[in-house]
Formats: sequence, structure tokens, C-alpha cells
Amino acid sequence: MMEFKRTALIIEDEENIGNFMSAILKANGYKTILCTTGEQGMQCAESYCPDVILLDLGLPDIDGMEVLKKIREWTVTPIIIISARNNEEEKVRALDGGADDYITKPFGNQELLARIRTALRHRRQPVETSTGIPAYKAQELKIDFDKRRVFLEGKEVRLTQIEYKLVSLLAENAGRVITYEAIIRDIWGPHADTNNQILRVNMANIRRKIEKNPAVPKYIFTEVGVGYRMLENELSG
Repeated sequence: MMEFKRTALIIEDEENIGNFMSAILKANGYKTILCTTGEQGMQCAESYCPDVILLDLGLPDIDGMEVLKKIREWTVTPIIIISARNNEEEKVRALDGGADDYITKPFGNQELLARIRTALRHRRQPVETSTGIPAYKAQELKIDFDKRRVFLEGKEVRLTQIEYKLVSLLAENAGRVITYEAIIRDIWGPHADTNNQILRVNMANIRRKIEKNPAVPKYIFTEVGVGYRMLENELSG
């Protein structure tokens, strides 16, 4: 029986970095396609329909943000930005522009593989338990989306309606960074004030309820200046 390999499209003009990523992925069971220009990358995305795309922003012919925009117009394939650009505005722009994640160079083998696994999981349907009820579990935290209940160490955590909406939004996108603006738009609507103060207040209240040490969170992490990321869902396997 032929083994099915996931295909990763790498759009990266720096040869050493492209070859480095390709070698890591091949060693972990992926098939790779390496492109060195944005134009070539967009053509390969259409021709090969890869399972995941790793996209550099600093390409020689087209800016990576434009490549992201064009690819995202026709596919939901996970796209992970791989870039030396480390400013917060750039990250927010990429994530709001349709990227699933953003990794800053330099990065390690395990980080790259973990981010790819998370991006691939995000494109699946919501995780369901054996009873068919969508659920989230990470360490001692459990969420029953059907009954809208949250449990920590087996005891129910009392959340307000807004707090529950925030936690469930992050849990449904576990492992991904959700930008402040995207969270505010989803919870409070498209015309809400994008001032982050109300979000920070609610997040502080949530952390007091689910984190043993809110200053060193285990479940909800802050990507400073960008947004929040929730610990991966163990049920998504």
C-alpha cells in the first residue's frame, strides 16, 4: 500500500533557508516543492494544490503580502508566513490578511513542525467526542461547546457570557494566534471600538479563573502587540 505524504510548498528566495526547511520536512514524511519567486510560487500553488504553504515575505519579484492575498482569494490551504520581519504591525497585517501563522527567522526544527501540525489541524472540522459533541481538552482544562460549560480539574468554572465567547473562540482556533482586532470584531461586532481595553479586562478576568498563576499562563498566551493563542487541543490528535 502506497504511503500518502502531505505536500508542503515552500516559497523562499534564500536558497540555504529553503533547503533547510525542505530537508526538515522530507525527514518528517512530507513531500516538498521549493519555489524562489512569488510568481513561481503562485503557479505551483495552483498546479500542485499543496496541503500547506510556507511563504517568505521578502521575495525578489512580488511582495509576500501580495502573494498571500492572491493565493487566499481561491484557497483555504494553510499558509504560514516565514519572515525576518519581526515588527508587530507586519504580523497583524499578515494574520488579518489570511495567514494561519507567522514564524520569525531564525527558528528551530521542532517549532516549524509544530506550527505546521497546528495549521493543518485548524483546517479540519471541529473536534468531536465519541458522543458527537464538539469539545476541547488541554491538560486540566475542558470545554463542552454543546453545553457551553468550562471545567478546570473537574470543577466547573463560572464565566460570564462574554468570557465564555472569548474562551470558546480561542479554543476553536487552538494553537493559532487570533489578532486583537479579529477577536473584537467576532465578539463585539464589526462596528465595535477597536480599543483593546475591554478585551484586556475580560482576558484578565478569564485568566484569574482558569490559570493558577495568571502572570505565567498555561492555557492562553499573549503574542504581545498581536493577539492571543490558546494551548493546542489534545483531542485533535
